[in-house]
Amino acid sequence: MPTRGRFGPLVGAIDEGTSSARFLVFAAQTSEVLTFHQIEIEQKCPKEGWVQQDPMDIYNAVIQCIEKSVENLIKLDIDPADIVAVGITNQRETTIIWDSQTGEPLHDAIVWLDTRTAETVDALLADVRDKNQDYLRPLCGLPMSTYFSAVKARWLRDNIPEIKDAMDAKTCMFGTVDSWLLWKLTGGPEGGLHITDVTNASRTMLMNIKTLQWDDTLCKFFDIPKEILPEIRSSSEIYGYFVNGPLRGVPISGCLGDQQSALVGQMCFQQGQAKNTYGTGCFLLYNTGTALVHSTHGLLTTVAYKLGKNATPVYALEGAIAIAGVCFRWLRDNLGILKSVEESESIVRDMTTRSEVAFVPAFSGLYAPYWRKDARSVICGLTEETPKAAIVKAAMEAVCFQTRDIMDVMNQECGIPLRTLLVDGGMTANNLIMQMQSDLCGVPVVRPLMTETTALGAAMAAGYAEGINVWELKGHQGVPKDYFYPTITEDERDIRYSRWKMAIKRSLNWQPEIIAEKDDSYRFISFSAGGLPAFLTPGNRDYYKTLLSSIPGCWFVFSGFILLVIAKRLTGR
Repeated sequence: MPTRGRFGPLVGAIDEGTSSARFLVFAAQTSEVLTFHQIEIEQKCPKEGWVQQDPMDIYNAVIQCIEKSVENLIKLDIDPADIVAVGITNQRETTIIWDSQTGEPLHDAIVWLDTRTAETVDALLADVRDKNQDYLRPLCGLPMSTYFSAVKARWLRDNIPEIKDAMDAKTCMFGTVDSWLLWKLTGGPEGGLHITDVTNASRTMLMNIKTLQWDDTLCKFFDIPKEILPEIRSSSEIYGYFVNGPLRGVPISGCLGDQQSALVGQMCFQQGQAKNTYGTGCFLLYNTGTALVHSTHGLLTTVAYKLGKNATPVYALEGAIAIAGVCFRWLRDNLGILKSVEESESIVRDMTTRSEVAFVPAFSGLYAPYWRKDARSVICGLTEETPKAAIVKAAMEAVCFQTRDIMDVMNQECGIPLRTLLVDGGMTANNLIMQMQSDLCGVPVVRPLMTETTALGAAMAAGYAEGINVWELKGHQGVPKDYFYPTITEDERDIRYSRWKMAIKRSLNWQPEIIAEKDDSYRFISFSAGGLPAFLTPGNRDYYKTLLSSIPGCWFVFSGFILLVIAKRLTGR
């Protein structure tokens, strides 16, 4: 091992999230962040429920973050050559399909919280007995949902002719963000490696949760050719090397989906340990060890990590919440209630009036434990005196109540109630939310003072890899933490939670159902502003046809009424 600088060996981490890309440099011996750079990534929403990103924007942001971070190291008089490895952690389920020859994306990336595939899900379930959402769960550990990558890939196949042709010809590549970045960074069309790790593969609905390989039955069900899928590897091994840029020749040796990476970063290596990450969404993972636990209450069975080629895989139960931090951006950008996301804590602390507002932020439906794509956001309990701060407070409580929903189910599924809740992510900087979380769940909340645990997990996996060996996981000291303890009574906690469950009921059944027509196609029953079904509004091509078809029935009812009137008069005589 060559001599290193004053911080010893360094490990980099690419942290590509839903809203931004970052590159961080850690000192392997102390877990200290020496420098980082972050760039926001634009999200496009061309239609309601659609969320997509340009894959080239994602890649270019990562490259710029790496370049700026290396420049920062030089300014700090730290030699970039001390970086011995790099790990990748990424937004999961986000789906990219690109041309294998040119390297050009064939469509924007469909982001994990996108709901355009609702009709695709219904069409796939149409031939499943009882339209059972859990039909594939024994194979992949996941329910049928708009959330997962295979459904997004199927939508692209069905709706983008160029992608269908490329799939049939097997001239394209399918991958989540980790696969896209690994391929580009290791050479792209010039020999780039098409690989993924077990944690990201476990979120596609195409990997067998037991064998950790692509499953023929699942691929056939979604009509996705196995030939376009990446090779599945462990979460910690040398995959390849940077071919360009300031890190040329540095190995890429760690890869984890962002939530699994946070589990590693929080050092939840023992069965029964759990962590909750607060970001765009909110994700609670519970380490179940080597045991595959199949949930019957809406949790996901997923791979937690596999730290080495020959290591035993570790599994987790996961509760996924679609809307957390993004709700506060919505309050800022759409309603103008907040000037900045950071303002949320102070505006609620300064509120003097008592409020009983409940806010269910179901912009993309409800994820665990409900899995209701028909749910939509509702705000309940508004009065003339309700201040805007009450809505902000309700948004904070919504994150905490959704976490309690999941914790209650996990306690049932696993039989060992969580005694503490480890937390991480950007929202944990808000002390008020952390206190609310402890109050509403009734357990201490433990927050690391260094909140970059997601990126830290990727760095740990990279530094631990065989051939790198600069990060000792078992003897490594965790980062310092602080604690929040419950301050309300159990009765108050239960009363507030019962109000939340009432609001949940009011959020359901808002999305129109899809009905099958005789030609086996599907269409929505939607409603006009006047309350009539859309197909009964003037201007619709079925309007007059529908009206004419109703005449015989209407005449029958009308004539029957006339006969009753005549009979009554005759009887009166």
